[in-house]
Parts: sequence; C-alpha cells; structure tokens
Amino acid sequence: MSSPENPWAGQGSVLLDIGGSVGALIVTMPPETEGLEVEIRSVDGHHHHGDDGSHDHGHHHHHPHVAVVARPGPSQPVHTLVYPSLEEGRYDLVPIPGDRVALTATARGGEVTWVDWPTAG
Repeated sequence: MSSPENPWAGQGSVLLDIGGSVGALIVTMPPETEGLEVEIRSVDGHHHHGDDGSHDHGHHHHHPHVAVVARPGPSQPVHTLVYPSLEEGRYDLVPIPGDRVALTATARGGEVTWVDWPTAG
C-alpha cells in the first residue's frame, strides 16, 4: 500500500539547502555502485558550503564525500549521490579509493542539477 502524496519521501530523503549562489548536485548512479563513496572536488577552487555546521572546514586536504544510496523512485529504487549545498561552479567527482576523475559536473546557484554517472563501455 503506497501513499500517493510524495513517492520520493521517506528513506534516504535529503534536505537541499539551495539559493543565491548555492546549488545542489544529484548524480544518478548504476545500481551496482551502491555503497561506493565519491569525493567532490571544486575545479574552480570553491570550498564546500560549510556554514551550516557541517564538518568540512575547507582548510585540510580532504574533500567532502558522500556514498551512493538507493532511494525510492517511481518504478524502482533510484541509486544516487546527493551533494546538497555547493557553491556555483565546476566539480570533479572522484570515487574513493583512487584519484581518477570519473565525471565533471557544474552546479548552478539556486538550482538542483541532475547528471548521470558515466557507465563503462
């Protein structure tokens, strides 16, 4: 029995803190990547937007990273990476461990940008 109000609510929901020059990036992932952690690195030298008390202070050589999570979708679970608050600009996504840039995406202020993870082959 599913409720019609919001099929996307519930497990795995993320509050997106966007507005002004801050946007969000959501990457649609292949199901086999569930649990993969992916680091985000600014190409333009911006830091992760951290004035919300998050634990990235922008001074170390560590980059924020998130894991792939399966969230309920309209027909089947959708595997995504969600970066909820990014300064406008270009970002490289780097799977952990490793140093290989798998994808470069652009975040736009006040918008949620959806991109697809490149599939092998």
